[in-house]
Amino acid sequence: MFRVISLNANGIRAAARKGFFDWMARQNADVVCIQETKAQAHQLTDEIFSPEGYHCFYEDAEKKGYSGTAIYSRHKPKKVIHGYGDAEFDNEGRYLEVQLDGVSIVSLYLPSGSSKEERQIAKYRCMDSFTEHLNKLKRRRSEYIICGDWNIVHKEADIRNWKQNQKNSGCLPEERAWLDRVFGDYGWVDAFRAIEQEPEQYTWWSNRGRAWDNNVGWRIDYHVVTPGLGDKVRRTEIYRDERFSDHAPLIMDYDWVHGS
Repeated sequence: MFRVISLNANGIRAAARKGFFDWMARQNADVVCIQETKAQAHQLTDEIFSPEGYHCFYEDAEKKGYSGTAIYSRHKPKKVIHGYGDAEFDNEGRYLEVQLDGVSIVSLYLPSGSSKEERQIAKYRCMDSFTEHLNKLKRRRSEYIICGDWNIVHKEADIRNWKQNQKNSGCLPEERAWLDRVFGDYGWVDAFRAIEQEPEQYTWWSNRGRAWDNNVGWRIDYHVVTPGLGDKVRRTEIYRDERFSDHAPLIMDYDWVHGS
């Protein structure tokens, strides 16, 4: 099995204080993808941020305390790619890729548009440029697993309060239509939905009210994979026994052997 974990940490130092790295050490993951590190690499000198047995890579935002991605891989990459070629969003540290034998893993943090209209417009710009990148990746010979916080729910099953959120960023019709194209016209696969799931499976909960306690959540964290891996998903888990962030770790096991 090939295990890949993704988590929006909402601050990697905060997640570390809440026990994330102790938990991670017990998961036997091949690759762990982190989004929203909210730190520069030079601030992560503690050995906890270089987990034993892993090759560690960080992609920082230029703005301190903002965005940022990371990947921990048990397998030494053939190549590490920082950014996807759009300067506006690469400067925010939103894309990090490791190329392994036969499979490439991406840690992706797409923008949120919830803070103000300007950010929603920027989000649409990112969706447009990332569409071009997705189509480029499909032409490569490697399989791909794009992990991370896409900041969009896809279907009604992916959000608890569907009707109430139709005009809110992350659940807008234009955003969901874009995911329709990603999983339709563009040929990518929502790996979590590749196997049967229980209802009310979410990965993010607002800090308002008692959203976590009442499981009033959104599924905005994904593994988006090439078709060659779509039928290789064997197990999924959204881990909620401990809370490291306002997101939960998404764990996926693939019937795939590194180097195959």
